[in-house]
Amino acid sequence: MKAILAENNLDVSGEFWKERIERITPDEVERALSEQPGLYRLEKLAALVAPAAEDYLEQMARLSQKLTVRRFGKTIRLYAPLYLSNYCVNCCLYCGFNCEHKFNRVRLSVEQAVAEAGIIASEGFRDILLVSSEDRQFITVKYLAELAAKLRAKFSSISIEVYQMDTTQYGELFKAGIDGVTLYQETYDRDAYRCCHLHGPKCDYDNRLATPGYAAAAGMRQIGLGVLLGLKDWRVETLALAEHAHSLMKHYWQCHISFSFPRLRPAFGTSYGESQYRVTDRNLVQMITALRLCFADAGLVLSTREPAWLRDKLIKLGVTKMSAGSRTNPGGYSGQTKTVGQFEIDDRRSPSEVSGMLRRQGFEPVWKDWDAAFQIP
Repeated sequence: MKAILAENNLDVSGEFWKERIERITPDEVERALSEQPGLYRLEKLAALVAPAAEDYLEQMARLSQKLTVRRFGKTIRLYAPLYLSNYCVNCCLYCGFNCEHKFNRVRLSVEQAVAEAGIIASEGFRDILLVSSEDRQFITVKYLAELAAKLRAKFSSISIEVYQMDTTQYGELFKAGIDGVTLYQETYDRDAYRCCHLHGPKCDYDNRLATPGYAAAAGMRQIGLGVLLGLKDWRVETLALAEHAHSLMKHYWQCHISFSFPRLRPAFGTSYGESQYRVTDRNLVQMITALRLCFADAGLVLSTREPAWLRDKLIKLGVTKMSAGSRTNPGGYSGQTKTVGQFEIDDRRSPSEVSGMLRRQGFEPVWKDWDAAFQIP
């Protein structure tokens, strides 16, 4: 993957691609839109994210919606994140868990995490994402395996969003019942990555880049990718993200790849809420529809970072999975309000309210769409 990004000038400042994208004409956008929806080509995606494509957003939205319904039906999978720890050894300037921030930190024991998960399950969820800061001393492979073993009876899908691991460690977690890994590169621009990750193991750009491949090689069923929108130019980041996903799809065809679209949010102790690389709502629509028109079978995931009114509109454009009722602080589901969260959420509706909204719009909320009993050994 490192070589692919370097060959395409996608791991540097992005000036090459920004200039190229700016020169894309309406004719080139129309040619891209005339191609078969759902097939990926780097130049096609470049045309669809270009400023020239902004005049074609309605057409892109219609094509994206049609393709998504054909591939996924009118269904939206629902999941909930469960935060396990806000102890961290990394200094990431955009994150509330930054190791240099001073606050009373919290770790959930396995028993406390099981209790939190029980609340999530009682709301209807059967898809759970276990999230943690980089707290390797406490959130160990053994901890996660033990927790997964206790959650398997209640959840049909258990995924993790934690620190980078190697293939052997992911293999142990896969055997324990964890079937998915989400890991954002944050930004594919090496210089920007270095500037916002000051110290800690996460500073290793190349290891971060390679890790989704380690998870796929271990047999993980689902791999989630994403960039933190607002750190660099979203158009160039979309191209790098797509190349990363395309490479994984070619080498690990058995994995289902998904894209997430996290925009920068206010967080404890940070000043990254307002960025010179701000991604507007219109930009977000363009990114979502462009990726759908290049990746017919990819999951498109939308979190509670976004406001309710916008999420209600975006689900029609290609989104296949949403979080609901999220808490980004350890212990948040059981009422701990004084623990620090990773970032501020925007859509604060309950899972039942989100489910009701989906039904009113003609979508079927899916709490469980597969069973571990069908896992191929």
